[in-house]
Amino acid sequence: MDELTGSGRDEPREGSLRGQLLIATPTLMDPNFWRTVVLVAEHSEEGAMGLVLNRPLDVLVEEAVEPLASLVDDGEPVYQGGPVEPQAVLALAEFADPDEAVSLAFGRIGFLSAEPDADALGASVNRARIFAGYAGWSPGQLEEELQEEAWLVEPAQATDVFAEDAENLWSSVLRRRGAVGAMLAMMPPDPSVN
Repeated sequence: MDELTGSGRDEPREGSLRGQLLIATPTLMDPNFWRTVVLVAEHSEEGAMGLVLNRPLDVLVEEAVEPLASLVDDGEPVYQGGPVEPQAVLALAEFADPDEAVSLAFGRIGFLSAEPDADALGASVNRARIFAGYAGWSPGQLEEELQEEAWLVEPAQATDVFAEDAENLWSSVLRRRGAVGAMLAMMPPDPSVN
């Protein structure tokens, strides 16, 4: 049994980016992904699925999805997980027992069931974050974007998923990549006004 992946079930295939972060480069001008950090939750020949980690919305979990409010801290916002199915609610959690996850993204981080019993999960879930929508790529699309250098890839950490300062996650993850990443992280949002 692998310490990081729990039971070893649901291992990513060779070449899969599951459990990695995609960091949008300045060349990625799509407003849905500009300066985003995306956790790749699934990646196979059928395509890829992920969650944008650094787009908190102006709505609180307790207001939007009250049944899940006990899984998060008071005042926790819902996050915009991506442009696909923006009405869909996804709950990503850090599990005490990874076997409790419906699907693991990496380590002890995985998804809750579609209709979780928040009270029953209390002891099983260490922390959770709620997302509206997700990011999706058709077969080969993510690979093309990587070849176009639209994304940088970095191993995910639990602290990325549950970052307290999510709006600055893009810069902080870039800084982990050394001098070039730190230089990108300091770029102003609009270089023309620098």
